[in-house]
Amino acid sequence: MKTNILKNKCAQYRAPQIAKEKGIYPYYKAIETEQSTVVKIKGKDVLMFGSNSYLGLSNDPRLKEAAKAAIDKYGTSCSGSRFLNGTLDIHVELEEKLARLVGKEETVCFSTGFQVNLGVVSALCGRNDYLLLDSLDHASIIEGSRLSFGKVWKYNHNDMESLEAKLKLCPPESVKLIVADGIFSMEGDIVPLPEMVALAEKYDADIMLDDAHALGVLGHQGRGTADHFGMTDKVDLIMGTFSKSFGSLGGFIASDADTINFLKHNARSLIFSASMPPSNVAAVSKAIDIMLEEPERIQHLWDLSNYARRQFKDRGFNTGRSETPIIPLFVRNSEKAFWLCNRLLENGVFVTPVIAPAVPENDVLIRFALMATHTFEQVDEALDKITKAFKEAEIL
Repeated sequence: MKTNILKNKCAQYRAPQIAKEKGIYPYYKAIETEQSTVVKIKGKDVLMFGSNSYLGLSNDPRLKEAAKAAIDKYGTSCSGSRFLNGTLDIHVELEEKLARLVGKEETVCFSTGFQVNLGVVSALCGRNDYLLLDSLDHASIIEGSRLSFGKVWKYNHNDMESLEAKLKLCPPESVKLIVADGIFSMEGDIVPLPEMVALAEKYDADIMLDDAHALGVLGHQGRGTADHFGMTDKVDLIMGTFSKSFGSLGGFIASDADTINFLKHNARSLIFSASMPPSNVAAVSKAIDIMLEEPERIQHLWDLSNYARRQFKDRGFNTGRSETPIIPLFVRNSEKAFWLCNRLLENGVFVTPVIAPAVPENDVLIRFALMATHTFEQVDEALDKITKAFKEAEIL
């Protein structure tokens, strides 16, 4: 007789139910409107400071029109992988545009950013190869490393001495791929790329940057981390996503032609996944055009970010090492973080809790993220309400 072992295992997972019983469960809040600076939740207007739409393009009418036109021409799906019947002329056009944007020979697009890291990291490092990962790298990089047959070593976050200690242990003749976020998605700090490049050259290693949160934010016209440091030619692979600054869905990897050719024929998450739908491709392409044509968006984003970070610090918040539009507000207690997010939602501010394993247990935080379409008045309103809530929680 079947004993439902799997079902019983799943039934033992009670963390969400416990949080719900306490009235502090913060996830899966249904938003009833487009992603803008103000959204509706249960019919109530709420200031959105939990989005990754850094350039505020997710609801831009120009992206909507581009997506609609692509649906009219190509339909709603390619119904196959890029490897087979899922490559459209607009996929190719977008890849050429992305290569020019980030300064590499070629790119290839995947259907999500997660699948980029999953496929690229696992494909490039085989037996007798070495992966060197920042301890705070995104989960998709970690999952890619688990699928790799290479040796995986983590170094301390943004600690180049720790990275060098790991590089010294690698055989000189082996492939050594350093993979790091350009902007770290929860902490809001930037990779120390010049020091990393120096180590890569010293130990004959390669560098892959995950620019999911840096494109549209860092560099000339939002071209990313390598451009920000003037080191595009020193970075071997640049990864990016379309679900943040570019208001769509998907991702890409950029590199030299030989590396892209290898990945097109070996990255399993590319070969065995359906390609980006036409509407997403067209929206991304239009978003890139807008970003390049409207530099004032990025400037306003930085003006808001510097203002908000300074205000938080002046009010006594611990914002860690943040230097970007991602501002962590450290709480260091999961239940308090949950309570704060629900309390703030009641008061008209949407922010998100970040708990382990996304961050270490003692680094639980509230993630405050800015968009180029926010106003200073909206930031001030959020600052006042967050300050009041943190005082209620006896953190300030």
